[in-house]
Amino acid sequence: MTFHAQHLSIDSPVGTLRLATDGQHLTAVYFSEHRHAPQDLGEEVGEVDAPPVLQEAARQLREYFAGTRTDFDLPLSAAGTDFQQRVWGALARIPYGTTCSYRQLADAVGSPGAARAAGMANGRNPISIVVPCHRVVGASGAITGYGGGVERKQVLLDLERRVAGDLLW
Repeated sequence: MTFHAQHLSIDSPVGTLRLATDGQHLTAVYFSEHRHAPQDLGEEVGEVDAPPVLQEAARQLREYFAGTRTDFDLPLSAAGTDFQQRVWGALARIPYGTTCSYRQLADAVGSPGAARAAGMANGRNPISIVVPCHRVVGASGAITGYGGGVERKQVLLDLERRVAGDLLW
């Protein structure tokens, strides 16, 4: 039996999120107005009928936005080049509530001097929030480009800083 891609739309504090699956893995988390999102994410399903991986992703994202989850435990699969895969792997290692620069990201994947390329790979991350591309900022700490818009990036960073600060006490 062949599985056809499916997606589930959920509401969040940063707008509608579209979660996609290949049947076993979470393959995408896109904002409703996402710069690099494909038009077709497969058949749209409701949460009750969604594959278990989408139901679990929706649950974990709600916990994240409620401030009760600081990391995700989901099977992921994102299509990309070797360099993109290395960048996305490095993104997953940026601690909750912290940020790094594009230069630091390039250094982390063994490509010093490739900050721009690392930034482009970061911008193509299809699994937003779960793979925390929002944690990468300009060298000065400035909030720079984000596939879902810099306003959303700021909201996510503010959420994480507030929760991380609460966890220290």
